[in-house]
Amino acid sequence: MYLFTSEVVSPGHPDKCADIIADSIVDKLIIADSRSRVASEVFVAGQHVVIGGEVTSKANLSHNDYVKIVKDALIKIGYDGKSGFNPSQTLTPDTVKVQVLLNQQSPDINQGVDQEDGETGAGDQGIMFGFASNETADYMPAAITYARVICDKVYHYALGHSHKLGVDIKTQVTMDYGTKENFENCLPQKIHTIVVSAPSVESMDIIEVRELLQGLIDDAGLPTNLYDPKDTIIHLNPTGRYVNHGPLHDSGLTGRKLIVDSFGGYAPIGGGAQSSKDYTKVDRSGLYAGRWIAKHIVAAGLAKKVTVQLSYAIGVAKPTSVSVDSYGTVIDALDDDKLSSFVSENFSLTPNWITKKFNLDQPSAETFLYADVASRGQVGQSDYPWEKLDELEKFEVLSK
Repeated sequence: MYLFTSEVVSPGHPDKCADIIADSIVDKLIIADSRSRVASEVFVAGQHVVIGGEVTSKANLSHNDYVKIVKDALIKIGYDGKSGFNPSQTLTPDTVKVQVLLNQQSPDINQGVDQEDGETGAGDQGIMFGFASNETADYMPAAITYARVICDKVYHYALGHSHKLGVDIKTQVTMDYGTKENFENCLPQKIHTIVVSAPSVESMDIIEVRELLQGLIDDAGLPTNLYDPKDTIIHLNPTGRYVNHGPLHDSGLTGRKLIVDSFGGYAPIGGGAQSSKDYTKVDRSGLYAGRWIAKHIVAAGLAKKVTVQLSYAIGVAKPTSVSVDSYGTVIDALDDDKLSSFVSENFSLTPNWITKKFNLDQPSAETFLYADVASRGQVGQSDYPWEKLDELEKFEVLSK
């Protein structure tokens, strides 16, 4: 055996609640004023939601506006007060108390970001990593892909059957690659272990809960060549009781689920979170650009898996470095130096280029919403603009 594990949490997890609330604020401000600058951290604990950080925008939101954003987000997540759980077991929107502690973004940062020549400097320094592999159709590692598949199945069931299950759900998948060589060559052999924890109403017996969760796993659409329920270790609500849940019983904070949001621990992650930040913050936009490049490299057949590292200096538009690591899987005609040079020479990767490429200053219900990205993961969803394989021809030339 050679095992690798990734976990996923649902939108109802307290940390995800914080991310979704923070990005609901980002959406509200950028839709009203596309040049809004936002870095609004969110802390949820018990019945309290604290919003802090910096905002500069022509959209002047009142305290009541922020309260509405918080409550609307919680209701959409599933904390609507209409479930089979009582108010001592989970959060209800009517009891939420919101504190807003927001300041304007420092003018010292603004002068470097909004430059006189129209260019946009990076909103901070830092490193970002994009990753892709050929293990799945979405060019994501297998473990996090299948953990997401299961989590989505259980979460959407919980939304439609709130008299049975709550929305604070965690899943985990362990892949068996058989050998280290298979792992290095992106060849998973089978799903070794599945873990699911989902809150259930007090009246449900644990046997009934486990039978329900097992049925949802079996109906989730896992690949039959990798998943055999008779040959997979499965832990369902392993403590035997999971009733009290959500922010009422656990605190949540923006940016604590970076590995869940990205590549499930399979690849390096940058030093900053995406949620809560506008598109000039390269912690957010740099991840999207790195993922787009990495996905194109793998989809073009140039390597089996690849990590793209970008780095930026605050107030400077061009990245300070671009590097590609194919883990020794690049085709014979290329090497990592050539891939790195190709990316640097063909894509400017400035905040302006990234913003225009993916329309990051135009979130909408018709294109994408940052709050939806916060709930579903920052990468790996085929409908995101930065997941589109729209310039494959440019990369495929390298294989000829």
